[in-house]
Amino acid sequence: MAFVIDHVFVMCSPGAPEAVALTAAGLKEGSSNTHPGQGTASRRFFFGNAYLELAWVSDPGEARRGPAARTGLWERWEKRNRDASPFGIVFGHTGSATPEPPFPTWSYHPPYSPVAIDVGEGMSLHEPALFYFRFPRPPGALRAQPTAHALPLTRLTALTVAGPGSSPRSAPLRAAEATGVVAFPSADEHLMTLAFGGQGQTRDLRPELPLVLAW
Repeated sequence: MAFVIDHVFVMCSPGAPEAVALTAAGLKEGSSNTHPGQGTASRRFFFGNAYLELAWVSDPGEARRGPAARTGLWERWEKRNRDASPFGIVFGHTGSATPEPPFPTWSYHPPYSPVAIDVGEGMSLHEPALFYFRFPRPPGALRAQPTAHALPLTRLTALTVAGPGSSPRSAPLRAAEATGVVAFPSADEHLMTLAFGGQGQTRDLRPELPLVLAW
């Protein structure tokens, strides 16, 4: 058993017009998604073992009430261009057993999902949001999506999420980094780097998206 990255998300403008930065780089867009009762929606780009969501709040009322309010997604989206980290990281795992989350969590039962999602607890909005899926993705689920892009982005091999902040990092963030599947270095601005191998090539998608693709 090992912890893995199921997917990551970046908070974007309504409708995620920022997707043009990805399509201009040669990425093929997959199916979109909505989260009824949570008030969010997304556009998605898929790889062989993970995917990237460009997410936004589609219904502020839903996002600000009930269990969805506790996730902080509304605040993270509303403050994405100020001091909040616009990123979210969703962990999964390999193997037939169901391990406990690698960081402190609370159990979130979104209206759109038949199963609960573990949400990182005790974190600052300055840090990326953390989630954990106890149930692995069905085999072959990603094969129904376009994963062959103009850039050689076959399988996600490393993830770095940088950001500002002088305060001690939260316990969930330290525990997430201890899994070895993501690193959280300090930086002057929020920036996520998705790495697909190590050929020394990069594509910086700023200013449209705070993302760097590396291969």
